[in-house]
Amino acid sequence: MIGGMADALWHGFADMGAVRASGPFVVVRGEGTRIWDREGNRYLDATAGLWFTNVGHGRAEIGAAVADQLSTLAHYSGFGDFTSDVTLALAERLAAIAPVAGSKIFFTSGGSDSVDSAAKLARRYWHERGRPEKEIIVGRTKAYHGMHVAGTALAGIPVNREGYGELMPAAETVEWDNAKSLLGLIERLGADRIAAFFCEPIIGAGGIYLPPDGYLTEVRQICRDHDVLFVADEVVTGFGRIGGDSWFASSRLGLEPDMMTTAKGLTSGYVPMGAVFVAPHVAEPFFAGGVWWRHGYTYGGHAGAAAAAMANLDIIEREGLLAEAARLETDLAAALAPLAELDSVTEVRTGLGAVSAVQLADPTQAIGMISKLREHGVSGRAAGQGALQISPAFVMTTEEVGELADRMRAALS
Repeated sequence: MIGGMADALWHGFADMGAVRASGPFVVVRGEGTRIWDREGNRYLDATAGLWFTNVGHGRAEIGAAVADQLSTLAHYSGFGDFTSDVTLALAERLAAIAPVAGSKIFFTSGGSDSVDSAAKLARRYWHERGRPEKEIIVGRTKAYHGMHVAGTALAGIPVNREGYGELMPAAETVEWDNAKSLLGLIERLGADRIAAFFCEPIIGAGGIYLPPDGYLTEVRQICRDHDVLFVADEVVTGFGRIGGDSWFASSRLGLEPDMMTTAKGLTSGYVPMGAVFVAPHVAEPFFAGGVWWRHGYTYGGHAGAAAAAMANLDIIEREGLLAEAARLETDLAAALAPLAELDSVTEVRTGLGAVSAVQLADPTQAIGMISKLREHGVSGRAAGQGALQISPAFVMTTEEVGELADRMRAALS
């Protein structure tokens, strides 16, 4: 114990010296769009946990579904021909809403797993096609693709790679907002060496950057023209957060990805789970027979997590939460855009999906602003270089969005 505080937990992405000095922010309860700390203070949850609590906090229905599954069969190996009935059902349900008809579903334990699985599969796919020289994986500046080895190497956030040496050979980075940068890399290195291009439809943890008009369509076509696999990283945007009454950005924007990585909104964070959607032509060499993909996770397709996902999807469909996410796209833009008038703010990035960013004029003030937001009853988070992340649960009402904007204005002023 340090000064009466528990001192065993090592927090992710934290200055642990600062955490030891001030103590952790301990969340003990959640209901809808609100959370409570252990002192009983209530906060509007501006970030839905970490992009994931799409259906809101405190959904006893999901807890009951998980409890029932765990008391029947918690999990069993998914290797070889093993699986559980609920995992089979979830795979079929996801395939039915996939952006590419006939997609296969490979389950993981989270978003970082999904990204690393897709990176490995991209290289292995080309090996099976007799083109093993296609091994370069391409990401973008500002991009975030989780914190496993491949995802860290691919991401365009240099500070996250510091101190590790070369994490993955044959990883390249292009400009996040310039399709010609990708085309130039392909022309310079040769399409016969490039396996895949990873692309977040909306850059998330790197600062919440919306794609320039036409950018996603252009890079998708470049990949198609040069025989490069297009991997849509929809860990953030998937399962409704993209808005437009769509399950995925790839569906809303017609991207038809060769692979799509997902997690977060799959279970609304109630239990860890991820999934890679694999288009039929990429899966074909492995489904034709005689070829093993020697890859998988002990908890891939976990039965308890699958039960959580099924209950989560039930809620989204029954309550029309895809339409609510589309409403939030408009509500957030209307309520937050005026914050750009404040001296402490340089820009508000909003207008696509249930996600926005308020960019601070002084990025060094971001951590302090999180504390200031708490003083005004908002639980928030900094992302990228001094941006405040807004990604609420889909159940946040228009009135609550207005309340959030008012509280943020008071803190920022």
